[in-house]
Amino acid sequence: MCDSTCMQHVKSKCQVSNVLGGQEAREAWGGRRGGEVFPTQNGKVAIVTGGTKGIGYQTVKHLARLGMHVIIAGNNENDGQEAVRKLKEETLTGKVEFLYCDLASMKSIRQFVQQFRAKNCPLHVLVNNGCTAQMVETNWGGGQSLYVLLKSCASLEVEAGVMLVPERKTEDGFEEHFGLNYLGHFLLTNLLLDTLKQSGTHSHNARIITVSSATHYVGKLHLNDLQSRCSYSSHGAYAQSKLALVLFTYRLQHLLTANGSHVTANVVDPGVVNTELYKHVFWVVKVVKWMTAWLFFKTPEEGASTTIYAAVSPELEGAGGCYLYNEERTKSADVAYDEELQRRLWTESCKMVGISDEASRLP
Repeated sequence: MCDSTCMQHVKSKCQVSNVLGGQEAREAWGGRRGGEVFPTQNGKVAIVTGGTKGIGYQTVKHLARLGMHVIIAGNNENDGQEAVRKLKEETLTGKVEFLYCDLASMKSIRQFVQQFRAKNCPLHVLVNNGCTAQMVETNWGGGQSLYVLLKSCASLEVEAGVMLVPERKTEDGFEEHFGLNYLGHFLLTNLLLDTLKQSGTHSHNARIITVSSATHYVGKLHLNDLQSRCSYSSHGAYAQSKLALVLFTYRLQHLLTANGSHVTANVVDPGVVNTELYKHVFWVVKVVKWMTAWLFFKTPEEGASTTIYAAVSPELEGAGGCYLYNEERTKSADVAYDEELQRRLWTESCKMVGISDEASRLP
């Protein structure tokens, strides 16, 4: 495991990579890994949440082409079966299937895990990519600058949960951004950990990849008000959920290392991806998106690039606790490295989803 390397010894070129727009990012990828061929993954099994559209779909497609048996976890049966049909045509493989999983429901997540366990198959890769994102029209109001509008556009990515929704709760009573984007993945990962540990080996670790976003840099974790009951802001709630995913990944890697497990956990920033997410936004945002897409936005396939890299690249064998952007290790927000905050969030999350905090017995 090399979480200390990933967290402390960051290349200077990685630190500036987060400002790259779509055009520069494409050039960077083409120069660095445009010709890289990842090894085949025959016999390996992956679960990808939110794999029916956008970057999730592209992730599934590329993993399947490498020979993986990929299970899509999603909350829309029709979309799931249609995605499976298209993927089988595009990849010429039958190793893709869909299982229903609503990440906003703790009950649904537990049922999904039961269904997966019933297959008696290993699990080598878990991609916490989320569910199909939902969006409502945003009333920007008068007087807001184009700069603010562009900043709002630049924080968007698809397939990673809900974003900027009005204040509402999941069926379990959690604020929706925090419950779906973070707690759903927290529970799913913990319920699948035993299978991941059994599947990983010294030479081929099992891998957990969690999709966050650059929005986490402006996020603040309110441990005394994780549900945003005191003062709700859709932007604040969304950013908090993305920061929580980074904190969770670092704490998870610490625990995996302490246990001597052959499993690694890394977090991915897909960048600004041009997807169907924008079809529900306010018309002014659509205009700005149309005017700037060539400069700022990646295609879904480009957005999936770093997730695929994290899932299969030999360069990351045994490497955990990394924040990855444009297939490079880079630095996350300073607050994400606060080990006490990581620990407290983990403990509180265990209470919220109703699982035992075995980590309390570890350093």
